[in-house]
Amino acid sequence: MFKTRDEYIASTKHQPDELNKKMNQLEAKTDAGMQEARDAYNAEMAKLRAQSKLAMDKFEAFKQAGDAAWDKSVAEMEKYRDAFSHPFAYFKSRV
Repeated sequence: MFKTRDEYIASTKHQPDELNKKMNQLEAKTDAGMQEARDAYNAEMAKLRAQSKLAMDKFEAFKQAGDAAWDKSVAEMEKYRDAFSHPFAYFKSRV
């Protein structure tokens, strides 16, 4: 038990002060983690956009392919489609 009113007030004030300090620390840690996640997200999106552009460029070439190159063009187009769609599906599942 507390001896004086001042001791009680000091003890009572100490508890919310400590809680506020811990909340501030947690918020700072969360903000840092959110920034790291945002940076990772942006990096992954940049990779996916580059893969998408490459796939679209290959698609344009695929549309222009002659009959003699058709089989090779189909196989190549599927390779680029998969190179884009699989990483995108994985990224989407993590977001």
